[in-house]
Amino acid sequence: MVSKGRILIVDDDEDILTAGRLLLRRHFDSVTTCSDPRLVPALLDEQEFDAVMLDMNFGPGESSGRQGLEWLDRILETDPQMVVVMITAHGGVDTAVEAMKRGATDFVSKPWQNEKVIATLSAGVKLRQSRLETESLRQATRVLSDAAASGSSPIIGGSPQMREVMSLIDRVAPTDANILILGENGTGKELVAREVHRRSRRAGEIFLPVDMGSISESLFESELFGHRKGAFTGANEDRSGRFQAANGGTLFLDEVGNLPLHLQAKLLSVLELRQVTPVGSDRAQPVNVRVIAATNLPATVLADERRFRQDLLFRLNTVEITIPPLRERREDILPIARHYLDHYSRKYQKRVKTLSQDSEKALLGDPWQGNVRALRHAVERAVILGKSDVCEPGDFALTAAGSSKSAQVSAIPTVYNLDQMEKQTIEKALRRHGFNISKAAAELGLTRASLYRRMEKHGL
Repeated sequence: MVSKGRILIVDDDEDILTAGRLLLRRHFDSVTTCSDPRLVPALLDEQEFDAVMLDMNFGPGESSGRQGLEWLDRILETDPQMVVVMITAHGGVDTAVEAMKRGATDFVSKPWQNEKVIATLSAGVKLRQSRLETESLRQATRVLSDAAASGSSPIIGGSPQMREVMSLIDRVAPTDANILILGENGTGKELVAREVHRRSRRAGEIFLPVDMGSISESLFESELFGHRKGAFTGANEDRSGRFQAANGGTLFLDEVGNLPLHLQAKLLSVLELRQVTPVGSDRAQPVNVRVIAATNLPATVLADERRFRQDLLFRLNTVEITIPPLRERREDILPIARHYLDHYSRKYQKRVKTLSQDSEKALLGDPWQGNVRALRHAVERAVILGKSDVCEPGDFALTAAGSSKSAQVSAIPTVYNLDQMEKQTIEKALRRHGFNISKAAAELGLTRASLYRRMEKHGL
C-alpha cells in the first residue's frame, strides 16, 4: 500500500541510499536520495518533502554525531515543521536522544528493520501533515481575529469613567489574569473583552464568546467540556467543548450570572484544575485558556451567596472592570452617535448625515435605558428614515423628542402578516424594557439566543 508521502534520505553510504530507495518507493509517493548534506538546502527549496531520513555521521572516521546534529539544526531552521528521522549506528542511542531533544522526531538504528523504518516514516508523514494543518488553522485564526477586530465597533469615550476603563484594560491585558466585567445590558461588555484579548499575548489565537444564558442545564457540560461518542442519546461522534475549542486563546463567558448554583460548582472545578473531562470520558484533558466573564448583575447581587458562589466569584474577578451606563457619562453620547452616523451612512450608501442642535439636545436628554445598544439602534433608524442630510429629533424616536416609545409602538397600524406581527411584538418588548435583551426575551418566552436571531431576521 502506497502512502501519500515524499521522503528524502541523506547518507554518504551508497548502499544505504540504494536499500532505502528500493524499500521505501513501494510504500511512499516519492523517494529522493542525497549523498552530500551540503545539497540538502537546495533540495528543500526545490521540492516539498514530508520527512527526512538523516545520517548522524558523514565522511570516513566520523562517529561523534556532531555533523548530523548540525545538519538537523540547519534543516529545522529552514522548515521548523519538518519531520526528521535520524539514522544512527548501533550503540549511538545517546546521540540520537540528543538529536530528539533538538527537534528530531525519531531515529532508526543500522542495520535497520524494514518494518520499523516503514512504520516510523508513516507515522512521521502523518505528523508532518498534522503540523501543517495546525499551522494553517493557526494562520486562519489570526486572519479571522484581525478581521473581527477591524470590523468590530471601537470603544468610544473620552469621559473620566471610560478613561479609567481603558486604563484598566492597558494594565491587565498583557497578563493572563481572569477578568470579570460588570455592566448593564448594552454597555459594551463584549467590546471590552475583545479589546483585552486584542492587546494580550493571546491576540493571535481564538477569541470565543459563549452566551451562558442560552445554554440549557442539560447540555451545559457537553457544550462547555465536550462529550464522547455514545455518552448520551444523540451523541453520534466525539465533540470538543468550548474550553477545548478556545485552547490557547480567550474564552468569553457572557451572562455568567445566569448560571444555577450547581452548574457554578462545575465551572469552578474547571477553573481551579485547568482541565476538563468530556461527558462519557474518565480522562481529564488539560486546557490553556484565559477566562473573561461578564454579567449584568450588580456587585451587590453577586455578593449574595444564595445567588452566586463566592469561591467562583473570587476565581473570576482577579480583576474587575465596571462599565458605567451611558446616562452616567453623557459626554460620550454625541461622539458615539456621530460614529454610528458615519458607520450606517456608509453601510446604507447614503450621504454622511449630521446632527441638528435640537437633535444633540434630544440625544443628551434621553435616559438611554438600553445604553449604547439603544443609541446605536436609534441612530440606524435615523439614517434609514431621515429625509434630509441633517438628522432631526423626530428621526430618532426618542422619549425626549415629544412622544413616548410605547405610544410610537401602539401607533403601528394593525396588520395580519405573521412576520410583520412578530417584528412588531419583538420591537414592542424591546422598547418596553429599554432594549434589555434578557428581560425582553423572558417576556416573549424566548432564550436570548433565539431573540438575537429574530432581531437579526427583522433587522432590529
